[in-house]
Amino acid sequence: MNTRRDFLKKGALAGLSLAMLPELAKAVVNKQNGLTATKINLKKDSIILFQGDSITDGGRKRDSNACNTLEHLGNGYALFTSTQLLKTHAEKQLKIYNRGISGNKVYQLRERWDAEALAFSPDVLSILIGVNDYWHTLTGDYKGTVEIYENDLRALLKYTKDKLPNIQFVLCEPFTVKGGRAINDTQWFPMFDAYRLAAKKLADEFSAVFVPFQSAFDEALKLAPASYWAADGVHPDLPGRQLMADVWLEATGLKNSYEL
Repeated sequence: MNTRRDFLKKGALAGLSLAMLPELAKAVVNKQNGLTATKINLKKDSIILFQGDSITDGGRKRDSNACNTLEHLGNGYALFTSTQLLKTHAEKQLKIYNRGISGNKVYQLRERWDAEALAFSPDVLSILIGVNDYWHTLTGDYKGTVEIYENDLRALLKYTKDKLPNIQFVLCEPFTVKGGRAINDTQWFPMFDAYRLAAKKLADEFSAVFVPFQSAFDEALKLAPASYWAADGVHPDLPGRQLMADVWLEATGLKNSYEL
């Protein structure tokens, strides 16, 4: 009893069980964004597009142009999020697409943006990008900086808003799961934190929904080690994908259905 009491004293989040990930998601979103943060509004036949790198890609079938299919959505958090959206908002008959590509950095999104984003005329555009913009500087394959990341992403969001004035942005926080195989703290931190802060800054600039993935994984590590959530520290395993979906749905306000 004393051990459990001491454990709970570490904070409400630390006392959550693994079956209570939605509560963890709610706690971190409320702490990061507040109760009055921007939310997403859906209408009938809304188009939702997920964009990003390998975390979004999730092994999707690249030659599939269909919406709402396993082959197209892949097996990552985009699938976990989409299945919940399609169930909860069935009356909206949503059309959900995934165009994430493994290895992408912001400039590579821009190179394919007209055909792989604007052509879908999405009502809601969710972007998770940034881990490669830093990670690839460690491998020597890329000479980018956080300033390049921020400026490139700002330009991409502005270009998109100019073309689709009514679009709703969901900007996801780039993250790592500390303790994963690919994450060396002395190489990653505090440098990578600047990319996270840049994403939050741009979410505020563009009145985008901000999805605090890093905060969620930091709290999740109080429940189980990195090997449980994302063994390499970058690509979430099944529990990590579900956690991401829970946080995304909580941040956007789309966890529950709305009236027609």
